[in-house]
Amino acid sequence: MTLSILDLAPISSGRSAADALRNSIDLARRAEAAGYRRYWLAEHHFAPGVASSAPAVLITLVAAATTTIRVGSGALQLGHQTPLSVVEQFGLIDALYPGRLDLGIGRSGRRRAELAAKAAAAPVEPVPARTVDGLLIPPPFDFSQLAKYPHLAHYATLLQQPGATTPDFADQIDDVLAFLAGTHEAHAVPGEGADVEVWILGSSGGQSAQVAGERGLPFAANYHVSPSSVLEAVEAYREAFKPSDDLAEPYVIVSADAVVAEDDAKARELASPYGLWVRSIRTGAGAMRFPTPAEAAAHEWSQADRELVKDRVDTQFIGTPDQVVERLRTLRRVTGADELLVTTITHDHDDRVRSYELLAEAWDRP
Repeated sequence: MTLSILDLAPISSGRSAADALRNSIDLARRAEAAGYRRYWLAEHHFAPGVASSAPAVLITLVAAATTTIRVGSGALQLGHQTPLSVVEQFGLIDALYPGRLDLGIGRSGRRRAELAAKAAAAPVEPVPARTVDGLLIPPPFDFSQLAKYPHLAHYATLLQQPGATTPDFADQIDDVLAFLAGTHEAHAVPGEGADVEVWILGSSGGQSAQVAGERGLPFAANYHVSPSSVLEAVEAYREAFKPSDDLAEPYVIVSADAVVAEDDAKARELASPYGLWVRSIRTGAGAMRFPTPAEAAAHEWSQADRELVKDRVDTQFIGTPDQVVERLRTLRRVTGADELLVTTITHDHDDRVRSYELLAEAWDRP
C-alpha cells in the first residue's frame, strides 16, 4: 500500500500518557492488519498532550508488538543528539528487528536559530492562498512568531548539554551515513552495517530538501504542518537529487492530516477539536491534551485565533472514506508523491482506529 501512518502518541483530555502509549501500540497492530506500509513516531517535547518524546524507545515497543510493518521516526531531531548516539540506538533496534527500520531525521537546533533571526527581520508582504490543480496551498504561517516566547528558547537549552552547539546538518547526515556504512573513523556497535533506511524530513525547499537530494536519500515533505511550502520542498528535493547506491530516482512521501468516518457530519464532529489543539501549539503552550468535541465547542474564538490556525484547519482532509480518498489522491497527484503519510487525531481511540481502517479500505478500492 502507498499509505503510511505518522503517530504523535496523542494524549486525550481525561487520559494519561500510559493510555496514549498503549493506544499507539494497539493502533500499530491494527495498521499492520489493515496493510499500511510504515508506522512512524514523531518527536515532541514539553507538550502536555503528546507522549512521543523518545522515538527510539517507542519504536522498539511498536516493533516488538508487530511483525511486518516498517517502523520509524518522523522525525528524530538530530540537533538534540549526536549522529553516533542515533546510529547506536537504531542499530540496537535493528539487531532485534532487522530490515524494518526507517530512520527519519529532521533539523532542530539550526532551524530555531533561523526562526529567531527571521523574527528580528522586517516583516514580509502577505502571500494569498492559491489552488494548484485542485490542491489548496494556503498563505504561509510565520513560524518565527514562536521565537517571541522566551520560555521556548529556554526549553531548547534543556535538550542539549550546556554550551553545546548544533553542527551543520549536512555534516551530521554524512556522519550518520558513514557510521551505518562502516566508513567512519570510529565504529558504532551496534549500528555499523544495520539495515536501516535513512530519510530526511523537511518543510521547505531549504537545507533538508537539498541534503536529501544531494545524498540520494528519500525525502518526506510536510503538508500537514507547513502546507504552504510543500510544492517548493518537493521541487527543491527533485532538482537536487543525485542517484545513490540505494536510490536511483527521487522518492517522496508527503504528510497529510485526515479524519474519516462513515458520514461527513460525524467526521467533522470528530475533527472539530483540531483547531483548538493547533492553537495551543502556535501560542507557545505546547500541544494540549486533545479535547472532546464538546470541550472544543466551549472555546470562544477570536478572529486572531482563527487566523492563527486557518492554514492547518483548511488543509485537513475530513469526510467520508470516498471524499477523503479523492482529496488525498489530489495531494498525491499534485505533489508527485510516491507515498502519503497520514496522521489522524481524535479524542477517542476507537474513532482514530476506525478512521484509519475506513481509509485503508477505500484506498484499496478501484
